[in-house]
Amino acid sequence: MDSTRQHSPTDDKNWERVLWRRLPYPDNYVPPRRFLESLRKNANFTPYTYSPMVVATTSVCQHIANIFTFLSVFIRLKERKSDPRYIIWISILLFVIGYASWEALFFFQGSPLRKDSRSRVMRSAILVFLALLALAPVLRTLTEATSSDSIWALSFSLFALHTLLADYTAPLPHDSHERLTSVLSMNAAISASVVLASRLDSDLSVFALILFALQVFALFPLLRRQLHYAPTAVRLGLTLLLSTTSVVLMSEHSHMVGWIVSLILIFINFVSPAVMVWAQREIRGEWDVAVPVVGGS
Repeated sequence: MDSTRQHSPTDDKNWERVLWRRLPYPDNYVPPRRFLESLRKNANFTPYTYSPMVVATTSVCQHIANIFTFLSVFIRLKERKSDPRYIIWISILLFVIGYASWEALFFFQGSPLRKDSRSRVMRSAILVFLALLALAPVLRTLTEATSSDSIWALSFSLFALHTLLADYTAPLPHDSHERLTSVLSMNAAISASVVLASRLDSDLSVFALILFALQVFALFPLLRRQLHYAPTAVRLGLTLLLSTTSVVLMSEHSHMVGWIVSLILIFINFVSPAVMVWAQREIRGEWDVAVPVVGGS
């Protein structure tokens, strides 16, 4: 059949997009007026809106605020501005508040913790407390032969790795396993805390800093992921509390640093979502990959 034959609009009325029926057209023929009728532009594109993006970035803002809070506690202990016993009692109080919040979240979700789970948590907490108390003298002398400049650079690298690998998503239902990246993130943060603690001059200060680091970098991320199912007001309120705490603590050391921390947190929580909404583009153009429709006409 001659593929160059011209067809009139009247002849095109009998054209169908089928190969199993004999038609008076070439196999590759498509009427010009029907060539683009099935084109779908950006069929898989879902635009982002500003408010949900702000709520989604609260996890990142909380994470960064906790790092600045920890660094402030380290500076206060190193400069002997805070009593280590005060930090220990704050860590214990944070553990109690966090555990009560964890219980409340599971209760409102309809899956309260069993009694054996509670006893296992308490035993683990006591064992960690005693292990840290025993290892504090060893941790204090861990990096005696290392210069402070190397410690600061190593700590910065580990905290950066901790931030990049952290899991900011909501946990899947009935999935109790942590992702590999979140485990690596926690290990990086604890390692950074250990090398910083080795710069302190007393065993009690080392114990207090590591205990506080466990609350901030090991236990709080678990609670933060569960808070994805909490009301938006709770997430925003917690973000405001953690951000304010970090800014106030850092401002006590330097007003300039306090302003820098404020700008960083504001950029993360408010400016970056706006940039994302403004810059969102579909990578593919008008010719998106076709999505097969089963059972369609």
